[in-house]
Amino acid sequence: MRSAKIAFIGSHGIRKTTAAHAFAGTLQSAGRSVEFGREVVRDNPLGINEAATGEAQLWVLMSQIRQELELAGKAEILVTDRAAMDNFAYYLRSCSGVDRFSVGPLVSAWAGTYDLVVRLLPDVALRPDGTRSTNDQFRDDVEAILDRTLPQMVPLERLVLMPASDVTGEHDWWPLADRLAALVGEPLRAPGVRQPRRPRPLRARVRPSTSIVGADPQLALLLGDDD
Repeated sequence: MRSAKIAFIGSHGIRKTTAAHAFAGTLQSAGRSVEFGREVVRDNPLGINEAATGEAQLWVLMSQIRQELELAGKAEILVTDRAAMDNFAYYLRSCSGVDRFSVGPLVSAWAGTYDLVVRLLPDVALRPDGTRSTNDQFRDDVEAILDRTLPQMVPLERLVLMPASDVTGEHDWWPLADRLAALVGEPLRAPGVRQPRRPRPLRARVRPSTSIVGADPQLALLLGDDD
């Protein structure tokens, strides 16, 4: 299988890490080798959250890209907790909407390296974890920037929207794994690996999206059951 990369993105406190780990486990069940790109912001020596400077968010953005460069060739599939695009949204907010260091072209080009991007939508309340902000306005600001910038970077066929509340222990990640395999153009399961039994039937469907501002009409793939 050719090297593939999938990113789980969005603002903070929306279960990205849980989703990314669960999806990586599904890929491993299919017999594929997986590397995991963890969120780098917690290592930032310059400060995080709403008081972070443009320099601090630039550090995060560059560290994200560096990590992906280091991990991409180590396994068949790289699963990342965050990506250049959502870190760019935090960077723009810290710079009052101005691309002070002219990194926009780099981020746009790097967005093309992701075979699939899953944007988790913030329909869950922020909970304190001792590190990330619980300021709702801060999260809303980041989401608004993503609404504006993401459609310019990621084409609809490579974008999946998923409510954060869908990230539970019962969620079936196989439809998303099948989606990634189709985009890569390779079979999902390694030779000799049988399809595991799924806990419940799910299917992908297409609906109009009201969460992303972009081309008209704007559609995105959502995964879930029919309820």
